[in-house]
Amino acid sequence: MISAAWIENWERIVPFLAFPADVRRVVYTTNTIEALNRQIRKIIKTRGHFPTEDSARKLLYLAITNAQTTWRGVYNWSSALAAFRIHFGDRLPDTAI
Repeated sequence: MISAAWIENWERIVPFLAFPADVRRVVYTTNTIEALNRQIRKIIKTRGHFPTEDSARKLLYLAITNAQTTWRGVYNWSSALAAFRIHFGDRLPDTAI
């Protein structure tokens, strides 16, 4: 299955491989996202149901705020950001710093 996926999507994979290693690491590292999703699923499962949409929104906000305390900085972000600025130019927002 993996080789079939690579062959089928090869034209999308090759440009990604042209980026420096720091950029590739920033792009494909999803551990933080997976950990956040896991925490959100756990909180929703524990809670069960919500009386209003606003109560669900507040609980998700608190879960994300709590999860932020355990997030680490991105490895070699400054060199990856420099490569993004070269590649994407003015399309990269100033808030990415």
